[in-house]
Amino acid sequence: MTDAAAPVPPARYAGEVPAPAGEPGTGRPAGLHGSVAWGLVRAVRPRQWVKNALVLAAPLAAGRIADLDVLGPTLLAFVLFCLVSGAVYLVNDVIDVEEDRRHPRKRLRPIVSGLVPRPVAVVTAVVLAGAALIGAFLLTRPALAWVLATYVVVQVAYCLGLKNQAVLDLAVVASGFLLRAVAGGVAAGLPLSQWFLLVASFGSLFIVAGKRYSELVLVGDAAQTRRTLQEYSASYLRFVWGLSAGVACTAYSLWAFEMGETRPGIPWAALSIAPFVLGVLRYAVDVDKGTAGAPEEIVFRDRTLLLLGLAWAATVGAGVFGG
Repeated sequence: MTDAAAPVPPARYAGEVPAPAGEPGTGRPAGLHGSVAWGLVRAVRPRQWVKNALVLAAPLAAGRIADLDVLGPTLLAFVLFCLVSGAVYLVNDVIDVEEDRRHPRKRLRPIVSGLVPRPVAVVTAVVLAGAALIGAFLLTRPALAWVLATYVVVQVAYCLGLKNQAVLDLAVVASGFLLRAVAGGVAAGLPLSQWFLLVASFGSLFIVAGKRYSELVLVGDAAQTRRTLQEYSASYLRFVWGLSAGVACTAYSLWAFEMGETRPGIPWAALSIAPFVLGVLRYAVDVDKGTAGAPEEIVFRDRTLLLLGLAWAATVGAGVFGG
């Protein structure tokens, strides 16, 4: 009997789509997409690595990204953050196997579905995290290794229990975005302004609160897979992302006006406030619709938001690099 003719195993959970026919005796899908190696590639979630581009934020804001002594360490910080974030994703999926099996989408992840054995995932996570920390110590500044180590410790603590603590779970997830932004400045040896830290912090909280709101709106009964969603109301999450958006916009405006005072000519930095605020408001439209569950995909799906982002990049770039 060929693989194509093999019987399809029944669904184990209500509403589950039966898995495709697999390799005899393994329970895994046949072919490349059923291999453990390919499962590990999927498990470290390379599509999520776009978030690690936040390491470029500090060098860009300082107008130093084109300097080779800044660009090199920044790009290395990006690679190292890809390694540690991949390690954290593996640990998260290993810990959350039972809960994720009740989720309509997460149950298809390689570790949850059984494609990647949990011991293999744990060993891979240790190797990735260890390589990143050693690389940071040897190839860049030791301070970057401390940032990466802090990220790993905080995120593992989140996986082990903080994810079930209301408000703290929002702060921890937001800290992941913040530490990415801090890593770029630390790797390049650039000072981080108070305005940069405020925008990064509350901008991150805005994104995370919007993500939770979307999950609350769309997931419904499957909210049992994330306990804190049972403690949040839609109105509370609206309050959080409204407050955080307001603080982020205010801090960004203060930074832009401060920069304008030091650079004569066209006030490009001040002009960048308009597309920045409009971009936040446009993103809030997606949040309000409940479609912000995957922040890394929204910009490419929402063309208006993409255009606003390009307009903001052009104006702030003219202010930072053009004077």
